[in-house]
Amino acid sequence: MTSTILRTALATLACATAVALATPSMAAMVHFKANMKASNEVPATKSKGTGTLTATLDTSSKKLTWKGSYKGLTGPATAAHFHGPAAAGKNAAVAVPISPNTSPFQGSATLTDEQIKDLEAGMWYVNVHTAANKGGEIRGQLRK
Repeated sequence: MTSTILRTALATLACATAVALATPSMAAMVHFKANMKASNEVPATKSKGTGTLTATLDTSSKKLTWKGSYKGLTGPATAAHFHGPAAAGKNAAVAVPISPNTSPFQGSATLTDEQIKDLEAGMWYVNVHTAANKGGEIRGQLRK
């Protein structure tokens, strides 16, 4: 009787181990959104432009993918970037360039561990630049 219980327990343990090892680990997909407007720029611009950006971070591959659009700018976009680390109301260096600079736009990049930490902490923003607003015309902080 004891050997039957022992065999059953060992068989159960073997099956559980096989299932655990066969199940792929699931990467976390973290979603972000930014609403871009002129009043978010530092300093604020008088543009009537607006835009949105959605992004997804695959924490396993460290790949950030994004889609965005904008309208109503003072002229053609000359550049677009993710910047960080910076809280709302503060400026920071370019973290990842966005190309092409047309609307709608999309792209992807592989981030460093430090960039991921700053992004997840809400310390990244996205902005679109024009000739009339070289420092940025519209801006939005990325939020989960």
